[in-house]
Amino acid sequence: MNKPRTENREPINRRAMLTQCSTGFGLLALQGLMASPAFAGTARQSHFKPRAKHVILCYMSGGVSQVDSFDPKPKLRELHGKPMPVKILRTQFNNNGNVMASPFEFKRYGQSGTPVSSMFPHVAESVDELAVIRSMTSKVNEHAQGNYAFHTGFPIMGHPSAGAWVSYGLGTENQNMPGFVVLQAGGAAVPHGGVGLFSNGYLPAQNQGSIIVGDKAPAVRNIRPREADATQRSRLDFVKGLDTDFVKRIGGDNDVEAAVRNYETAYRMQASVPELCDLSGETAATKKMYGMDSPNGVTAAYGHQALLARRLVERGVRFVELSCLPEKMGGGQAPNPWDQHGNLKGGHENMSLQVDQPIGGLLKDLKARGLLDDTLVIWAGEFGRTPFSQGSNGRDHNPYGYSVWLAGGGVKGGTVYGATDELGYHVAENKCDIYDLWATVLHLMGIDHEELTYRYGGRDLRLTDVHGRVIQDVIA
Repeated sequence: MNKPRTENREPINRRAMLTQCSTGFGLLALQGLMASPAFAGTARQSHFKPRAKHVILCYMSGGVSQVDSFDPKPKLRELHGKPMPVKILRTQFNNNGNVMASPFEFKRYGQSGTPVSSMFPHVAESVDELAVIRSMTSKVNEHAQGNYAFHTGFPIMGHPSAGAWVSYGLGTENQNMPGFVVLQAGGAAVPHGGVGLFSNGYLPAQNQGSIIVGDKAPAVRNIRPREADATQRSRLDFVKGLDTDFVKRIGGDNDVEAAVRNYETAYRMQASVPELCDLSGETAATKKMYGMDSPNGVTAAYGHQALLARRLVERGVRFVELSCLPEKMGGGQAPNPWDQHGNLKGGHENMSLQVDQPIGGLLKDLKARGLLDDTLVIWAGEFGRTPFSQGSNGRDHNPYGYSVWLAGGGVKGGTVYGATDELGYHVAENKCDIYDLWATVLHLMGIDHEELTYRYGGRDLRLTDVHGRVIQDVIA
């Protein structure tokens, strides 16, 4: 039996529309659009029962070293300072040195005994919630292309971000908030590639990522109204009347319908975003758990994002992405703070100090509140780093094998999947790519990745392109 295809013109009935559409329609807009052929028929539904309702992506832009984080390699210590015993493939800068042992210690944690680097003591406390994938690969070796490949499945701009696909497929549970939110605080930088990494691409515009700067007022640019609420409401209703009349006359138009949604979402966010960002109701203990009392400003700022991420999933937002801060980044540039081509130890220490306690606090808080069961947390970057040095004490880009992890949302915790070779250079077992990762994420959210498509340019496009397999071994 063929599964239903999720497409841009799939018809839905009135009751289902009122129930499921939470990306910004006001009642007047709904009443006008119900007569459109684009909104007649059966409801769009998930393909099977979801394990996760929400995603929080902790994106480590710049490329975290797998052999210094979640993939210990004793062989590197044995060969430290010696030439690589295998052929070295071309690297980003081709300034290749000898084998470099990890400057960090690994310990086993939890009932699973999963080894974790000394960089991540707080995350390690929740290691039995993690499924560590040590066999991730990328097809590209450059930051901007790598970031696009990770976020969209394509190494070029113009395609929808994963958050946009999830928003498109499932919508949001809160009509006062967008379905896809990107959080910033403390001067966090957008990774190389720019805001196109959060784009809706060819999907309807209401699915694009909305950037919320949680520690600034206003948290969303240009959201503060210049006129009284009644005047603004009257203006919106007038515009909606024109738009919905136009949609009825032409038989439906995705761009116009998306504009109506966006107007309404923006209007409602004027009240919902300040309430979201007001942390006065959070306890001192909760803020401390996230590291918001840290004397290190970047830890406190990333903790601010992590706490807002929890508050967003509590409010029904489908997909939330956190942003790293560039301060004290060692050898990395502002958009790539994990990118230590030199002084890897200092740079990675600074970055782990920024994110470890907030992410560890997020995992504990989600579990304590019963939210981890249906919230999928992803920790990942665009590629890994070489087991040999660049210069004397850095590492270059390595797309041939690196580590990511998943937690919550139907994931089999305490799991290690896949393996790299004894040097941590190439995948040796259960090779995965970004298509497999997103196929697995969509599966956990009740979506068949082959059926989540959008017709554009004469073909059905999808997040996983023509690839992808669900990694069943990491699913509980």
